[in-house]
Amino acid sequence: MYAHPPPVPERDGSGADASHAPRVYEVWKGSNVFCLNGMFIFGPDARSIFLTIFLIAAPVAIFCVFVARHLMDDFKGHWGISIMVAAVVFTLYIFCLLLLTSSRDPGIIPRNTHPPEPEVLDTNVDVGAGLTPQSRLPRFKDVVVNGIIVKVKYCDTCMLYRPPRCSHCSICNNCVERFDHHCPWVGQCIGLRNYRFFFMFVFSTTMLCIYVFGFCCVYIKRIMDVEETNVWRAIAKTPASIVLIVYAFVAVWFVGGLSVFHLYLIGTNQTTYENFRARYDARANPYNRGLVENYKEVFFSKIPPSKNKFRARVHLETGLRSGSAEPGFISPNMGKSVGDIEMGGKTVWDDVGGGIADIERRYGTDGLQSKDAVGDMSSPEFGRAALPAEGLDGRLAIHPRRSSWGRKSGSWEISPDVLALASRVSESNRSNRSSAGL
Repeated sequence: MYAHPPPVPERDGSGADASHAPRVYEVWKGSNVFCLNGMFIFGPDARSIFLTIFLIAAPVAIFCVFVARHLMDDFKGHWGISIMVAAVVFTLYIFCLLLLTSSRDPGIIPRNTHPPEPEVLDTNVDVGAGLTPQSRLPRFKDVVVNGIIVKVKYCDTCMLYRPPRCSHCSICNNCVERFDHHCPWVGQCIGLRNYRFFFMFVFSTTMLCIYVFGFCCVYIKRIMDVEETNVWRAIAKTPASIVLIVYAFVAVWFVGGLSVFHLYLIGTNQTTYENFRARYDARANPYNRGLVENYKEVFFSKIPPSKNKFRARVHLETGLRSGSAEPGFISPNMGKSVGDIEMGGKTVWDDVGGGIADIERRYGTDGLQSKDAVGDMSSPEFGRAALPAEGLDGRLAIHPRRSSWGRKSGSWEISPDVLALASRVSESNRSNRSSAGL
């Protein structure tokens, strides 16, 4: 489905010290914002977090100053001060959940440096018939999940087939595993690695609203009992309480309704994205394993590690080595350089195409044209150039070698038939020169 970035060596391909190479987060192609040298990753709308913090901290501060401070003397022992302490501690806990939600990798799938190789390459296939225009790959593929066939889509931006439940966020410009939605209030995508903290953040905020709402009502009731007055006069004596009551009442409908909605999604093992698109209205949900197992999957399963090492050094490629190329997968976009994220290099197809064209002009595409052309095969440059050979269809016999990563890369090997032909021609040339000398 996707390729992990190769391990970053201490030195680059030319043997130079890679300590000065840029880090992954410095050349990141997504729209994310990084802080503290790549330790924290946020979405492009990370500034909205400050608004969220203000909307939580401001009413709590008003509650502590105008409500909780007056309730400290109305309860015996330490119960009075515990009202304020509980509000402050609970607010700090919510801020920690907000940080865990918004500043961590939500489950970003690393981009491929090359498109995946097609199972069958047919250059005569119409690219508009359900194929990707860039690489002539099928737009969709079928995978089996718990005995049910699920279609996965090819992402033209990340050059990979998205894993099941993965989607590309147009705001962050990343493919995210188990994509739920992009939340503007936390400035981050909600996915596999931060969904648990997101729900805990929303649910805890709901509990804080109920806490503030409840103790504001208690304070108004205490004023009514002490001064033996009605509710309207008690409200007039503490306008901050009525403001907090209205604010908490409105907020609890928002975050409380969101909590209830996500409790339903967790119980049925759906994401917000899947629910809004009605993915499982007409067919069975292959991920639903029952109420208990669904809740255990969200709250008690181990969070997988990030597939990205944002602080790692990028392996810089100094360029194409002599007689080598990195062809990848030939697509209609051949001729345009494609940048690498993890490796930091670019594939230069113009140089490769120019080299092949020069060989065709010199030797011809249907075979060897002259003895002079063949005689150059014995020169030292012979081992550093791709040679033509007469194959079944008269085309160049160039064989790209596969690397350990499963892609075409590195050097181009010369066909054994070409080497044998070159050896025979060289021996023939030497014998002809010996005869002419005699």
